[in-house]
Amino acid sequence: MIEQYGWSEALRLAFEPHARAGYFPGRIIVQQREMHSVMTDGGSLNARLSGRLRHEAREAGHPTAGDWVALSAKSGDGKATIHAVLPRRTAFVRRAADSVQTLQVIAANVDVVFVVTSLNAELNPRRLERFLAAAWQSGAKPVVVLTKADLCEQPESQAAGIATLAAGCPVLVVSVRQGVGLDSLMDHVAPGKTCVLIGSSGVGKSTLVNALLGEERMATQAIRASDARGRHTTSYRQLVLLPGGGLILDTPGIREVGLIDAEEGLNTAFDDVEHLAQHCRFRDCGHSSEPGCAVRGALDEGRLDPARWAHFQKLTGELAALGVTRDRMAQEIERRRQATLQKAYRFNKKALRDL
Repeated sequence: MIEQYGWSEALRLAFEPHARAGYFPGRIIVQQREMHSVMTDGGSLNARLSGRLRHEAREAGHPTAGDWVALSAKSGDGKATIHAVLPRRTAFVRRAADSVQTLQVIAANVDVVFVVTSLNAELNPRRLERFLAAAWQSGAKPVVVLTKADLCEQPESQAAGIATLAAGCPVLVVSVRQGVGLDSLMDHVAPGKTCVLIGSSGVGKSTLVNALLGEERMATQAIRASDARGRHTTSYRQLVLLPGGGLILDTPGIREVGLIDAEEGLNTAFDDVEHLAQHCRFRDCGHSSEPGCAVRGALDEGRLDPARWAHFQKLTGELAALGVTRDRMAQEIERRRQATLQKAYRFNKKALRDL
């Protein structure tokens, strides 16, 4: 059964140490706050983290939908305990909206990232660039999916414009209402392979899953007429087995994608900018007023969109600021560690004097 969910010989070899410890494998198909649904050879089980894994998760992060895990279970009660997470082949990561920018893995072991945006008023090239940078960084293959083509007068023209931003990845035009583009979408969902749908709320991710399943499994809501935006319709992450044998990991709508060590993904998403920078006269060109700057030349000649260049600079600045934040956090953690050690030293020294 787990072969349907992507179990392979490589995973079996990686799992051998856990098998010797008496555990059995499974894949998380529904991730919720406390209890996960895990698919095993014996069927679906409800599973909680072991105490040790829960403690480790404070630093390393919690298991997520798509993860392969090592389990133990009591016979007949339908419940299991997750003891370990197998190394992830790929991972889609975002920065949490908290004060310390906690690392969150929101999709694991995916093969294709469907970057979904709609062709209505919600279409935002800058947001798409951000999603693409994070998608490339995940290690999976990005595919841009332009939904709600029936709401656009010239969808193919829009798609051609988006293709110039897509760094060579496929761009699909889809209308579930008209039945357009679904076969092309399925061409990217091979049996045993896992895809993830990412994009802002209301762009039609759950509608796509319903269309591919041929049933209304995911709740959907109409977009608001006032701003052409929707609301979140999926409240948890789940891995869905499709009739053709592929798998789709449906996630809640993501309003903001934080970049986590995504320099490589950013360079890929903006490969045109990177190509221009390689032809600047100076290797350390700041692309402002230096002579022989290929980037400034492309901007002056209209070969590089100023808005695209400005967004590249913004995302690059975010990565730089994130690095500074991490350095400050590391310094603070080290300062607290040293203070704790000094306090323990003074306490022990006093205790020795009192003997």
